[in-house]
Amino acid sequence: MGRRRPPGLIKRGDIWHIDKHVKGYGRICESTGSSRFKEAQSILTHRLEEIRRAMVFGIRPTRTFREAATKYLNENLHKRSIGRDALDLRTIEPFIGALALNRVHDGTLQAFIRSRLHEDRVAVGTVNRTLAVVRRVLNLAARKWRDDQGLTWLDISPLIELLPDDARRRPYPLSWEEQRLLFSELPPHLARMALFKVNTGTREQEVVQLRWDWEFRIPELRTSVFVVPREYVKNKSDRLVVLNEVALSVINGVRRDHPTRVFVYRGRAVKRIGNAGWQRARIRAANRYESVIGEPCPDGFRRCRVHDLKHTFGRRLRAAGVGFEDRQDLLGHKSGKVTTEYSAPELANLIAASNRVCGGMSRNTPAPTLIRSTR
Repeated sequence: MGRRRPPGLIKRGDIWHIDKHVKGYGRICESTGSSRFKEAQSILTHRLEEIRRAMVFGIRPTRTFREAATKYLNENLHKRSIGRDALDLRTIEPFIGALALNRVHDGTLQAFIRSRLHEDRVAVGTVNRTLAVVRRVLNLAARKWRDDQGLTWLDISPLIELLPDDARRRPYPLSWEEQRLLFSELPPHLARMALFKVNTGTREQEVVQLRWDWEFRIPELRTSVFVVPREYVKNKSDRLVVLNEVALSVINGVRRDHPTRVFVYRGRAVKRIGNAGWQRARIRAANRYESVIGEPCPDGFRRCRVHDLKHTFGRRLRAAGVGFEDRQDLLGHKSGKVTTEYSAPELANLIAASNRVCGGMSRNTPAPTLIRSTR
């Protein structure tokens, strides 16, 4: 007769794995990490004792970071960034994967940090992104995930500090003079999109994806708004886009350009605002900066990003005295609030707030001139 398989242990390749159902607890499926039968038996015995202590005395069993990372990935398959999270967790797996959750902290992360910074020579921001995912997993283990006894996977989540990143690109809100200079160098189709973006606080993909069937007329206010469906929005909530006077003039100037898309170039959808045309215009504007504005060109302007237009809108709203909640609505930072919850007076208030940042934009500036020339 052949050798009986030991209860609760299965050999896959050279490694013994635990596969055992425990009454009142559930099924245990995990690797022992050992190819030796006796060692695997000892590990199984230890795990069963942990479970018994948890069930009888309320002592939580030891779980590895690898188990927690696997649970996190399986629960978040819907996340747009789950692929990047999986890559981060795969990168840090050799360093802390086998560690118990309560042994993952700033000290045990130092080997990973040194390896990434000094051996792989990645940027501090790249390391911080991985640390942020680790922190998220530990927070869930301490606050949300519970076993059958009601115990959280982790007693207390440690403080995982991100590294100081002096090289991180800071937002660069544009002054009115800088905006006029930059927009005057942009190709007309990009100038229209940039002018719309800096007057609505929309994200780049919300602008390039904008469609006419997302527009809703508000007859009593003699205007319209757009509602960007949640699948096109970063926070996965429907996004209300309020049009101030300048944004509305941009919209009215492109109504006949395409039957479905709001912004197009030669009849085709534009995939990005920050393309080669933006980058060339930025260089030209930087070269003219001192002669036009009378000061040396700041590095922030030389590296101005499309997302800085959103920061510009937010900064101008705050400078104009627009309240925090209205700024949140106008910038699309609130989640879960659908457009139908806004009454006409509320929309009128948001439109008035948005119009408070139109004052520095003369009708004679280069960007509106480009818009009128294409009508």
